[in-house]
Amino acid sequence: MPVLHTLLRLGVPLLAAAALPTVPAPPAAAAPPAAAAPPAAAASPAAAWAVAVSASAAPAAAAEEPGWRAEPVSGSGGSAVRPYFYLAGPPGTVLEDRLALVNTTGQEHTVTLRGADAHNTADGALAVRPARESTDAGSWISFGAGTTVKLPPRTRAVVPFTVTVPPASPPGDHPAAVVATEAGREVGVRVHLRVGGPALAALTVEDVAVRGRGAGRVVSYTLVNRGNVTLAPRLAIRAEGRFGEVAGRAPRAVPVELLPGRRVTLTEPWPGAPVLDRVELILTVTAPGGARATAAASVWCLPGGISGRTGAGLLALGGAIPAALVLVRIRRSRRARREPADASAPAPVRTPAPDHELTGASR
Repeated sequence: MPVLHTLLRLGVPLLAAAALPTVPAPPAAAAPPAAAAPPAAAASPAAAWAVAVSASAAPAAAAEEPGWRAEPVSGSGGSAVRPYFYLAGPPGTVLEDRLALVNTTGQEHTVTLRGADAHNTADGALAVRPARESTDAGSWISFGAGTTVKLPPRTRAVVPFTVTVPPASPPGDHPAAVVATEAGREVGVRVHLRVGGPALAALTVEDVAVRGRGAGRVVSYTLVNRGNVTLAPRLAIRAEGRFGEVAGRAPRAVPVELLPGRRVTLTEPWPGAPVLDRVELILTVTAPGGARATAAASVWCLPGGISGRTGAGLLALGGAIPAALVLVRIRRSRRARREPADASAPAPVRTPAPDHELTGASR
């Protein structure tokens, strides 16, 4: 199974460009600049991540700073700070941007640059793929002769790079990252790349279930991005029990940026779950662009130690008692219709008809 490099936020403050001398890096192949503004969805907090990527699984090593950082070159005049790259163009075009490498230490660093595909892990976290497994937008990124950059002490190097979009590229979002590596430590910056063409926002919600007991119950579900654009989903939960409506969850943003074609499994706390009931859960998920999906599931909510058969028996008993009362009322009504209206009044006496005497005489 490939190693996944989890994307984390960078907490290093920006340094003024004037405080550090700029070292020119080897230029990449010339290409027309990309003059595109990011869409509203890309400007969301979940999408605007400058990221640090660590190849080490040790928490202590991950907490150490490499002594340098990577970031997009600021906009015109150096006033517009960009937390990520945004590039857009039709298939067959070459896009260009610039990466800044800042050495804040008193020693030289040698940094290697590459592109990488970005994706969601199973639990929704953002990650980048290793170089050998990057076959989409990550493989379209090239630094030309600037793949390896030497950073003198307390300097800032600007490295141009290009993104060559293949002619047969499908439209939509192609998430990627620029990754800088030194001695096994990696720092990355998100690249939001959109290829021109029809944009489709679509998703499904699947595998709804309830886990845990009591106040610790959570609703588990799976989201699948069926479209070609990145989604920022919102989730609402409605619950209906056998004995009335049950508290669910109001619509709220899901803390995940769902990339195209990805599937993630998430959980949502359910503090309003009943102690004993059979509940119908209805999950509704929406996202900008008109994406909407619903899914339903019937779940048992039982106290600890009570089995499903016992709970079913209690609910069946609760439903049988009203039914029995109705049946008794129906039988009493039928019996009343068969009996006389006034049971205390004497029944009428029927007088038998007189017998005719057969004498043979005419009358």
